Amino acid sequence: MSKVHYHFDHVGSYLRPQALKEAREKFANGEISQEELLKVQDELVKELVHHEVENGLQVVSDGEFGRSWWHLDFLWNLTGFEAYQQEDSYKFHGAKTRTTNVRINGKIVENSNHPFYRDFEYLKSVTPEGITPKVTIPSPSLIINRDHRSDLYADYYDSWTDFLDDLAKAYHDTIQHFYDLGARYVQLDDTTWGYLIQQFENEKNNPEKTAELAKIAEDDVYTINKALKGLPEDLTLATHICRGNFKSTYLFEGGYDSVAKYLGQLNYDIFFLEYDDARSGSFAPLPTIWNNRDHVELVLGVITSKDPNLENVDAVIDRIYAAAELVPLKNLGISTQCGFASTEEGNILTEQDEWNKLQLIKAITDKVWS
Repeated sequence: MSKVHYHFDHVGSYLRPQALKEAREKFANGEISQEELLKVQDELVKELVHHEVENGLQVVSDGEFGRSWWHLDFLWNLTGFEAYQQEDSYKFHGAKTRTTNVRINGKIVENSNHPFYRDFEYLKSVTPEGITPKVTIPSPSLIINRDHRSDLYADYYDSWTDFLDDLAKAYHDTIQHFYDLGARYVQLDDTTWGYLIQQFENEKNNPEKTAELAKIAEDDVYTINKALKGLPEDLTLATHICRGNFKSTYLFEGGYDSVAKYLGQLNYDIFFLEYDDARSGSFAPLPTIWNNRDHVELVLGVITSKDPNLENVDAVIDRIYAAAELVPLKNLGISTQCGFASTEEGNILTEQDEWNKLQLIKAITDKVWS
């Protein structure tokens, strides 16, 4: 299987421009129509794509400008889920999120009127020839073994397997729908593995608990691979393994060692891996994740999206070559460790800082892979 190795890539989200934030607030307050909001959004997405291409990216996203969260907007627009307000916010280190969540409320199927389809069609319409527009959605693992997202499954399904199978089919049909609209690159973002990394470490002396965690990992692999099975060969499928990203803070820490064998079973073409600080551990698990798959690219997130300081070029290049001692250089790429705005609040940096980071990555990529 031959796939493009981009080497220079980006996870997908960008800081929301002030004009977009103001328009979204006006829409929420009933001051403008959805059509007026989309007009503002579309113009800003068009500008974003121009800047992405201008800065050398061969793959562009819409910055996730049409959503508030990196994951929830997609999930609550799937048939079988609804939004609700939970009691607690998500517990990031040093910051509190809003309390929005999503829960199951029926049989899970693809929503043929999902608003993300419209957003992709617009992105594709403003993407120059020769450039690939990318879709980013959350992984189905964000549903599995999560409070209210899956613990109410028995209200609608006879068995856990039936629930997982419907979830996988809804994702398969959704990704196929994106393909039918012209998408050739779909990325599934995933914080589940960051959570499991942390829990495996916390429970390493508790065999009963680690067995439960292993079952979660196995269910995730089963569901993801079932969702991806049978999709067109010319579709690039990526994942971003995230440890949390909100206002430049994080949720989880720990190396990939405990989950590498599961990641190595996932049928993705591209893995975005966080490696921007000591929380991410060593490169030792890379060969297990790569798993001798020649078409697979591991994108090392060695540049941080959490602060504006630019990394030392020589130090980053040294890290790339260190990784290349474990996985062939041609199967590696680099990116920021995460997007710049997993939620509409965004990280603590400026729009110019975003482009400075991407220009740095492009410069390093040209030195290493040209």
